[in-house]
Amino acid sequence: MRKLVVLSFISLDGVMQAPGGPEEDPTGGFQHGGWTVPYFDDFLGKVMANQMSKPFDLLLGRKTYEIFASHWPFVEDDDPVGRVINNAMKYMVTRTPRDLDWQNSTCISGDVVQEITNLKASDGPDMQVHGSGDLIHTLLKHGLVDEFWLKIFPVILGTGKRLFQDGVIPRNLELLGSEVSPKGVIVASYAVSGEVRTGSFALESPNDEEIVQ
Repeated sequence: MRKLVVLSFISLDGVMQAPGGPEEDPTGGFQHGGWTVPYFDDFLGKVMANQMSKPFDLLLGRKTYEIFASHWPFVEDDDPVGRVINNAMKYMVTRTPRDLDWQNSTCISGDVVQEITNLKASDGPDMQVHGSGDLIHTLLKHGLVDEFWLKIFPVILGTGKRLFQDGVIPRNLELLGSEVSPKGVIVASYAVSGEVRTGSFALESPNDEEIVQ
């Protein structure tokens, strides 16, 4: 079975909305689009290139697919990221199926959860999810995400769509690796490792000598 990996840019308070620009997703009156731009540098560029260096399929919500399709097919052939994305198999999740012009693209509709479950069980490379907030929430509610590759930016936005919302299945995560960019962006990868474990702290009462000190 192949893995389904969520790659997200998130603020310190968990917002993932419109990281790349003001017009990317202004829904709900969101006014902070482009909040990742001041923190992007060569370090993050190399991280993204490394994470996309192995073969993968793309699983995208309709809005994110349309944003990608308006940009990546038109980049120069020598753009390494563009070349990888254009050559990858792309699945757009949508309520209304339609013909897609971007190469290697197909629609997923109807019973989306079952279709994605079938994709995970099929042969092929791992699947990456970029952006696609609504799709991610569906995947989380049905336990379909295997790993999170997060870039956590040192900014608090206060409002906006969040990566984790009510209704997700509680899960423990295993840290696979982490590093910090020169501008303070935490790059952390996690694997979903099982149900949340609970417990309690056993606090000992201080002895008399400790109280005197």
